[in-house]
Amino acid sequence: MLSDDKYSFRWSDIGDISLGRSNLGNTTNVAVYRLMQYTMRSVLNSRFGSELASEMFYESGKLAGQEFCKNRLNCNQPFNQFLAQLQEQMHTLNIGILRIEKIDLENMNFVLAVAEDLDCSGLPITNETVCDYDEGFFAGLLGVYTNKDFEVKEVDCWSKGDRVCRFTANLKV
Repeated sequence: MLSDDKYSFRWSDIGDISLGRSNLGNTTNVAVYRLMQYTMRSVLNSRFGSELASEMFYESGKLAGQEFCKNRLNCNQPFNQFLAQLQEQMHTLNIGILRIEKIDLENMNFVLAVAEDLDCSGLPITNETVCDYDEGFFAGLLGVYTNKDFEVKEVDCWSKGDRVCRFTANLKV
């Protein structure tokens, strides 16, 4: 991480968690994760405005999705198997419970739903979607697997009163 560009992300920046956290292990409380996420969003909103802050979360999520895909998923398998592996990884890592609601491979359009989403399940109702990071995460995953550029948009969110976060993923034209 301390190269010429000390802020460029590499998978190795995650470090050796088992070495560094030999007593506490590989888990933490969701509230601690959200504390980091929502305080960061608050600072970005106050410094740059909510639109730019949302774009920054989307881009961060996209980078995370790209790196997650390259390092945790097998991109050399049929799409249905890739999605099954993604579902399994998201469940195992307690990110959320992924359900694929629509697959249109011909037009490269998808609808994905995440229950018990790490970012927002249980938040107060604000009538706004808040999962910009997740949008980018799915765009990054799909982009790496297909080698195409996707636009992902959250259409349902816990903070809007929905019980799942639902995303549409469409090939960018």
